[in-house]
Amino acid sequence: MTADWEWLSAADMAAQMEITPQGFNKKVRENGWRLPARRFDSGNPQGIWRPAKDGGGYEYHYSLLPGRAQSKFAMRHRARPEDQAAKQVRRAAKQAVARHEAWAHFDALPDAKKAKARWWLETIESVLTMVRGGTPKEVAVKMVCDHRKVGVSTYYEWEKRTHGIDRADWLAFLVDRRVGRTTTEDCDPDAWEFIKADFLRAERPSFAACFRRLERAAKEHGWKIPSARTLERRLLDLPVVIRVLAREGRAALKRLYPAQERDRSGFHAMEAVNADGHKWDVWVQWPDGEICRPNMVAIQDLYSGLILSWRIDKTANKEAVRLAIGDMVEQWGIPDYIWLDNGRDFASKWITGGTPNRYRFKVKEEEPAGILTQLGVEVHWTTPYSGQSKPIERAFRDFCDNIAKHPALAGAWTGNTPLNKPENYGSKAIPLEKFIEVVAEGIVEHNTRKKRRSKVCQGIHSFLDAFQASCQRAETIIRESTEEQRRLWLLAAECIKADAKTGEFNLMDNRYWSEFLIDHRGTSLVVRFDPQNMHAGAHVYRLDGAYLGFAECKVAAGFNNIDDANEHNRKRKRMMRATREALEIERSMSIDEVAKLLPKLEEPPPPETKVVRPFFGNLAVAPVAQADPDEMDDEEFRTSLAGGVRALRLVKE
Repeated sequence: MTADWEWLSAADMAAQMEITPQGFNKKVRENGWRLPARRFDSGNPQGIWRPAKDGGGYEYHYSLLPGRAQSKFAMRHRARPEDQAAKQVRRAAKQAVARHEAWAHFDALPDAKKAKARWWLETIESVLTMVRGGTPKEVAVKMVCDHRKVGVSTYYEWEKRTHGIDRADWLAFLVDRRVGRTTTEDCDPDAWEFIKADFLRAERPSFAACFRRLERAAKEHGWKIPSARTLERRLLDLPVVIRVLAREGRAALKRLYPAQERDRSGFHAMEAVNADGHKWDVWVQWPDGEICRPNMVAIQDLYSGLILSWRIDKTANKEAVRLAIGDMVEQWGIPDYIWLDNGRDFASKWITGGTPNRYRFKVKEEEPAGILTQLGVEVHWTTPYSGQSKPIERAFRDFCDNIAKHPALAGAWTGNTPLNKPENYGSKAIPLEKFIEVVAEGIVEHNTRKKRRSKVCQGIHSFLDAFQASCQRAETIIRESTEEQRRLWLLAAECIKADAKTGEFNLMDNRYWSEFLIDHRGTSLVVRFDPQNMHAGAHVYRLDGAYLGFAECKVAAGFNNIDDANEHNRKRKRMMRATREALEIERSMSIDEVAKLLPKLEEPPPPETKVVRPFFGNLAVAPVAQADPDEMDDEEFRTSLAGGVRALRLVKE
């Protein structure tokens, strides 16, 4: 059994014999080396030729080499089995790398060079097809080369590139790797650095101005510089990202990176929402006479794109956010997740207080939990100034065309930029009531418009259709609000301290009090109230969120208002009477009954003493002479009688 290294192609045999391939073929014919009887196969292991394994040409045993060349070849290629195995591993690895590089080079070539490689592959395939059919290879090569008008020697040069290469990789190895001659004009390194520093800066100077400055500097310092066209081409060969960052800034570089495409179809209706603010390009007149551009806070369902709720105010503020959240929760339900912009209105403690990842304002341990926190909504913050992070921005762009330019608002449109002001700028201001009416109608049209091209609408349905279809699925679970939860979004929250004596508290120059506050005097409390109706009272909570009760607003009365004073006294007396009644209920036993139930205490006997202290002297009481009443005068008798009465009274007591 022979090894593969013992067999050589005609070209390799010619190289070992140091003759031309034509000279080797002449020797083959003269010596009859390729006679059928001398073919190597299982029945003739002594054969000296065999068809090439790759399907083209023939291979010859190295024993046909002259003696010295034969010994030299055998010494160079014969090796131990383990060395041969290692060599095969290295050869396989080298071939894998060469194959990868060949295909990478082929893929980077223009179509013209790829077409040329395919033409040579078809030429070689034509020769092999004729050889398989029984045509001698020399005849097949001659016929194919004449037909394709290519030289025979040129054919063999291209065929040589496929030797030892897997048939599937021939195309990659048949590409023309020759490159044309290129010349590079010299440029002084300092001159190159000079023009790069001048051109790559935020002021974005033109290349012509930079080149003129370079010419003056080159003349001064003796720099050698190429032509303006050559330098401009070299500057434009710099990576685009470097030129954009240097001349247009980080924001422009960020825009070069494609935005992330987020698939929202994985949610269901009301599972996740996003909210943001929008400033209208419309002049609106408010009831107090002020004219300004209104702000809107809107909340959108992420799954369907439906606008769930919205509120309009003069400025972006936490009250508008709170009311928009309340409208959403009361009409549609409580979402599981919400994406917010990290602005002052959304990051307010009224809205997101207690959220761990709220990176705005000073976070205090005693601050009350915000509406979203207490409703169990998981808050996510979007990237600032990144419209791609908030799908609702797409809806706002739709509003700018369909609502802000509505015929009913003609003359009040301000233009979307200072340079895009209409000719009738500032000629009209729309009353607030009319503006809200147009906005409400426009949002209804936005939600019900058919043939939406989103993934869930499929170019057929509207946002509302997709939302309702999701709500009807069995796996869609929407959390509904309770009456207690309505106090969370309809009222704002503040942390206040109750008065140390009465328990009342002051809020925005209003006094609030109720009887239950007496039990919480001097403590910090959380109150929820309506900023637009401060006199309606306030709901009071402990800092841990436990509800305590409702506190009425004690409106300051006029100094000489008798009716208010009488009403105040009546309420105070009513409170005191109710407290006495409650005390009587709590104190069902009288004090006399308490006294009767007390046990009588016996005087304990004197302790027995084992040692008696002696006393020396006369212990007898000296006799006192008693006066005879008959011999007393009136004054002495009265004095004696008074002393006796006093003594008798002391005895009785």
